[in-house]
Amino acid sequence: MNGNDLTTGSVGKTLVRFALPYLLACFMQTFYGMADLFVVGLYNGSETTTAVSIGSQVMHMITVIIVGFAMGSTVRIGRYVGAKDGREAAKTVGASIVFFSVFAALLTAGLLLFTNLILRMMLTPAEAVEQTGVYLRICFAGVPFITAYNVISSIFRGAGDSRRPMYFVAVACVINIVLDFVFIGGLGLGAAGAALGTVFGQAVSVFFALGMLRKRDLGFRIRREDVWADEEVISQILKVGAPIACQDGLIQVAFIVITVIANSRGLIASAAVGIVEKLIGFMFLVPSAFLSAISAITAQNMGADKPERARASLGCGLVITMCWGVFCVLYNHFFPETLVGLFTRDAAVLAAGCAYMRSYVFDTFFAAVHFCFSGYFCGDQKAGISFLHNITAILLVRIPGAYLASVYFPDSLYPMGWAAPLGSLLSALICVGFYAALRFNFTAQHPQG
Repeated sequence: MNGNDLTTGSVGKTLVRFALPYLLACFMQTFYGMADLFVVGLYNGSETTTAVSIGSQVMHMITVIIVGFAMGSTVRIGRYVGAKDGREAAKTVGASIVFFSVFAALLTAGLLLFTNLILRMMLTPAEAVEQTGVYLRICFAGVPFITAYNVISSIFRGAGDSRRPMYFVAVACVINIVLDFVFIGGLGLGAAGAALGTVFGQAVSVFFALGMLRKRDLGFRIRREDVWADEEVISQILKVGAPIACQDGLIQVAFIVITVIANSRGLIASAAVGIVEKLIGFMFLVPSAFLSAISAITAQNMGADKPERARASLGCGLVITMCWGVFCVLYNHFFPETLVGLFTRDAAVLAAGCAYMRSYVFDTFFAAVHFCFSGYFCGDQKAGISFLHNITAILLVRIPGAYLASVYFPDSLYPMGWAAPLGSLLSALICVGFYAALRFNFTAQHPQG
């Protein structure tokens, strides 16, 4: 096998080398989502901005669930690449193609069928219901492209290549931004134009990715007979992917519940929360990139029986992402208007958004900790721990905290902004506890380890 080996060389350099392309890919993906909001804000009013904000949040939730399931493929491929077992890696790719094709078809049909229910569940403001519905239906039709892109990207990352997925996103990003100005600014299509630009960009990106997959040497050869519904392989993919998908989905549900609470407070609060969620999503790119990098490096090194390199990658990731979190907190505590003001000209929305940002931004520090640990646990095929700490934080802190803040502090979004960082603090403490217990058990079983 001659794929991208993550089991040798400097751990820090390997981590950064893998994480940077992923970070750039995430940046571009988030950037064109923010571009939708920016261009819509240039040519339309608060109703359209709210529609795109709510619709994009729903689509983000669906995307992270797909990415979670696809992580099962990344980890399984990574472990067999690390173990130099090309046949099992190829079988994982083949089973992934079959499983996710069926998954995408069923998910698309279900989302289109229940669009109106989703609109009601989101408590979409009456002024924005029609445009939000149009936005969602167009984006739901593009779910097969989102699925295909993420599955192909998971294959490359499992093989140790994070650069090519970056190229795929770059293609989608450029097309989406150009079409935003054509559809929204030129043709006046509003929220529908934002959705069409996104879907067209994703479609072109998928065809580009498929061509790259056929030409690129992954370090193992995929044969026609590998592409079938191998129940054992699919079961192993889901064993890792399902807990991650549930975890990420529940996190997004918590964010959506917060959005629903904001929507119930009116258009100003809804728009402010939507803008800040976009900005926080941008700041989360760094810990997200290192989560993926730590997961891939851990998977390959566990497969190669080098657990010490996996632990070292976790330590490096924690240092880098926590420093990023400190920077985000300091900047946005003192200068939130410089970012929130990019997406609104409404003074009331700006004031509400800045108040929300000053508290919410602390999540970038605490989340950095549990993101890195989640990457390590997932790469070590212990994704259940990540699911456990997230669901605990959601049920005990994030949702009840946001609700209580909205009840007792109805005139400001600042208290509600603390719900997410306090939830992440609890997650971080749980992760540290589990990691310490695992290290204790490992040391007891391997005194020289």
